[in-house]
Amino acid sequence: MQPNAPVTRVAMAPNDITRRNPGSIMAAVPDKEGKRGTLLGFPFPKEIFPMSPERPLVVLAGPIHADGHANLEREARVVVCTDETEAGLVKMAADAQGILFRAKPRCTESLMAACKQLKVVGRHGVGLDTVDIPAATRLGVAVVHAPGSNSQAVAEHALMLMLVCVKKTLYQDKLTRAGDWGAKKGSATTAHTELAGKTLGIVGIGNIGRRIARFCGAIGMKVLAYDKYVPADEIRTRGAEPVESLEALMPQVDVLTCHTPLTPETKHMINAKTLGLVKRGAVYVNTSRGGVQEEHALFEALTRGQLGAAGIDVFEEEPCPVDNPLLNLDNVVLSTHMAGVTKEATARASVQVTSEMLRVLRGEKPDVLVNPEVGPRLGLR
Repeated sequence: MQPNAPVTRVAMAPNDITRRNPGSIMAAVPDKEGKRGTLLGFPFPKEIFPMSPERPLVVLAGPIHADGHANLEREARVVVCTDETEAGLVKMAADAQGILFRAKPRCTESLMAACKQLKVVGRHGVGLDTVDIPAATRLGVAVVHAPGSNSQAVAEHALMLMLVCVKKTLYQDKLTRAGDWGAKKGSATTAHTELAGKTLGIVGIGNIGRRIARFCGAIGMKVLAYDKYVPADEIRTRGAEPVESLEALMPQVDVLTCHTPLTPETKHMINAKTLGLVKRGAVYVNTSRGGVQEEHALFEALTRGQLGAAGIDVFEEEPCPVDNPLLNLDNVVLSTHMAGVTKEATARASVQVTSEMLRVLRGEKPDVLVNPEVGPRLGLR
């Protein structure tokens, strides 16, 4: 190689070389026609080792599963923000091309607008109620998530809550630990029942609801479903008989389970009026979003016997305040919005949503783009 020859590009050695010598750098020198270069004395096409552009920056609003983190690091610089405030995230993501949101902070218009390089926001999980989708669309930011990633986990959790409620498991556990084997087995407080032969009402028969229909149908329940966005024939295909309205569904069910997103339309759909329609002693389960239920009405229904029991994984305010009256009821089974947070579901969600984000950053259309209007603006192909 001539010492004064002009260098047209410098690139890191390919993996097989860098594994032997991680610090090796190669210079390509043009030949007389400027079409080929010389590498360590051997001619090669200049296109083989193009300069790699700086990898995009993706900021995580909290840690994610190692599989998803590693997936991102293959193509992006990854930074984890542990500050749950909007200001803290903006500070770290000011130059980010992607942000992956978890529980906090919310993905607001002001946050996205402050990140001038932002191209994509991901929601770790399924629900999108914490993302301002119209604002993202106005700002030209793609929104992706991980639909279906936790469906099995949530469906199993909902079934567990149903069984714990009808079998009075917590009360039976308390008696057993106290050594109380003398309680009358047939008394109103200790007698439990079976799901077989009972009627289940499903509100929202999407990825989770259809699994619940299959589980409970196998147990021997009669399964009804209300979902205004799914045609009647499709509801039947998913294992349930369609019901035309929530008001028509409520009086028929022994167990009601909610699997609907939180939208202006579904907010407080479970309220004093609708709860007043159910059979006395019915069981209510919610593993969707806390805003679907009006908690004061739920408390009243549980204390006066309109509802016999409830299994609640989600609350209107999270974390749930310690003075929430639902916490004091013996006929309520509670969990901390963790129905979908199994080891398997967490791994699936992390890989699914990070793969979607990387597709956008590569200029490709993701499998599920929440706001497809931004595709042309971002040049997604």
